[in-house]
Amino acid sequence: MEVQLTPETEQKLNALAIESGRRTDDLVEDAMAGYLDEVVQVRAMLDSRYDDLKGERVKPIPGDEVESYFRQKSAARRPQ
Repeated sequence: MEVQLTPETEQKLNALAIESGRRTDDLVEDAMAGYLDEVVQVRAMLDSRYDDLKGERVKPIPGDEVESYFRQKSAARRPQ
C-alpha cells in the first residue's frame, strides 16, 4: 500500500523518525492502528446511542434547547 502525504506532513514524519530513532513506516503503522482503534470505539458508541434513541431508552433534546442551555452557561461564566 502506498500513502501520499503532503510535503509538510512528510517533513514532520521524517523529523519525528530522526528524533525518536524509529522508522517512518513504524510511526505510520502505529498512528494508523491507533486512529482505527479510535474510529471503531466511536462507531460502537454512536451505534449504542442510536439504539438507545430508537429503543426510547433516552429522550432526545431538541437542538434549540441545547443551544440555549450552552449560551446561558457561557453567559453565566463571563465576567460581569
